[in-house]
Amino acid sequence: MHFKTVAIVGRYQDTGLDAPLRKLAGTLGAAGCNVLIEADTAKNTGIREHTVASYQEIGKQADLAVIMGGDGTMLGAARQLADSNVPLIGINHGRLGFITDIPLHSANDALASVIQGNYEAEDRVLLEGRVVREGQTLFSGVALNDVVLNRAGRGGMIEVTVEFDGAFMYSQRADGLIIATPTGSTAYSLSANGPIVHSRLNAILLVPVAPQTLSNRPIVLPDSGTLSLTVTALGRVESGASVHFDMQTWSDCQAGDRIEVRRAKNTVRFIHPTGYSFFSTLRRKLYWNHMPQPSDEVE
Repeated sequence: MHFKTVAIVGRYQDTGLDAPLRKLAGTLGAAGCNVLIEADTAKNTGIREHTVASYQEIGKQADLAVIMGGDGTMLGAARQLADSNVPLIGINHGRLGFITDIPLHSANDALASVIQGNYEAEDRVLLEGRVVREGQTLFSGVALNDVVLNRAGRGGMIEVTVEFDGAFMYSQRADGLIIATPTGSTAYSLSANGPIVHSRLNAILLVPVAPQTLSNRPIVLPDSGTLSLTVTALGRVESGASVHFDMQTWSDCQAGDRIEVRRAKNTVRFIHPTGYSFFSTLRRKLYWNHMPQPSDEVE
């Protein structure tokens, strides 16, 4: 038994999620696992026949956390469990699902095999950052995908000065800037024409969002340094900017504020069934070598 105590976290907003969650819990119980149900998941699905646990309790007790939902559910769980070193495995009950990579229809068989030790593990980089104003930290957070500085509402472009380890890189006007991990390279960064970066690389991506100067291109940087973005001007007097750490938002960013981002000391460990391939995931999710048909299943 490689994972004696297993926690289940679900995207409880989905109608009918209780049935696949119960089936999953049954599979784990039949394999001899102690099953924990995350508290909000239990409350909103009515699944109370197993031990209900907070994220803090899961971090102390679980050997594995199974996340059923979309990538957003995984991001939230990863942030909650970042300090506990509990490995995560994702079952896709969403749309695209780059990091919840096990299809729902094969989830129970895949998980039963993983419990018996048939799995591969990989550690993913996390970012940590803070918003600083006049030497005071106003907001801080961690992110598995990205830290994003965006103009707020319908305001004009924002002007940003970018430094890496104190060295000046450039100043530019744009709708925003994305600082992404390799995991986040297939998220917002990808839609902004950023490169796909293999999950095993130790790197940070800096990707402009709709830059005024088209020569401002995405750049891949070593993850050993600190990126500093200073908002030098906002598009309009009444405009603002916001900073997003995955699912956490600071919406009162003003001219003069500085956003500092570096690699976090913790990592997130992902568990995959034996035979997992990063490239297979890309082929399947991005329809490489395949034209999607109306009958294709949306995972």
